[in-house]
Amino acid sequence: MLQQIFNIVFPIFFIALVGYLYGRRHAPDMAAVNRLNMDIFTPALIFDVLVGRDFDILAFGPLALAGVLVVLGSGLLAWPLARLLGYQVRTFVPPMMFSNSGNMGLPLMLFAFGEQALPAAVVLFMVENLLHFSVGTRMVDARASLLDMFKVPILIASLAGLGFSLSGTGLPLYLSRPIGMVGQIAIPLMLFSLGVRLTSIDFSDWRMGVVGAVACPLSGVVVALALQPLLQLEPLQYRLLLLFGALPPAVLNFIVAERYGQEPHRVASIVMLGNLGSLVVIPLILAFVL
Repeated sequence: MLQQIFNIVFPIFFIALVGYLYGRRHAPDMAAVNRLNMDIFTPALIFDVLVGRDFDILAFGPLALAGVLVVLGSGLLAWPLARLLGYQVRTFVPPMMFSNSGNMGLPLMLFAFGEQALPAAVVLFMVENLLHFSVGTRMVDARASLLDMFKVPILIASLAGLGFSLSGTGLPLYLSRPIGMVGQIAIPLMLFSLGVRLTSIDFSDWRMGVVGAVACPLSGVVVALALQPLLQLEPLQYRLLLLFGALPPAVLNFIVAERYGQEPHRVASIVMLGNLGSLVVIPLILAFVL
């Protein structure tokens, strides 16, 4: 199991390290690249995941509700902590809410519980992304209107993928293959961009990163534990929810912060140290749920 966890987490840090070393040498301007990632590559990734999975999403209603409550509940727990420690709420709270449910969560749940867990894992992935690019965008940019949120390419891709999934309609190979190829660019580019941003982190930012590395999984697991007596999820779904709650902050938090100018250097520290902390947290939560 430890070898499996290492195989999932190590690529995250390796690609970020490449970005860091490249950024130290060449100091590239990543703003245009990050915009491409948010507008094209990541929407393609989300759409491909939702359309490419053959399952009945209506059978996972309670789990989807639980996923929503874990995300929102984590934010409610993180908000007073941010105020107590003097952090900007828009900087600290979103990474506590929106976890790495894609490039870490999906393979981790698959490796831990097998193919039977994949439909539920995709449901949690979809819930997290829908909330991130609706509620999360509004949290980072208070000027964003509700209607403007539905113009965000990632949200459009999520809704379109959900529609295809509910209708049972598939895509022909000549469409699904290029969409999948474009989507595969997203995660490595996110990590590379994160590494470049880490070159400009102030030394003081590590403190916020360490707090986030502890608070993010702790708040998610606490909410998941509190929900089970109310929702009575079946055992597998409950274990997946606990694992979902324990995931570190998503790299997308950094991309969003970069786009809207919300202290991206500090968000990068939270994300990087949070994912580093997952080397300890994930084996512990797996030992508990297994």
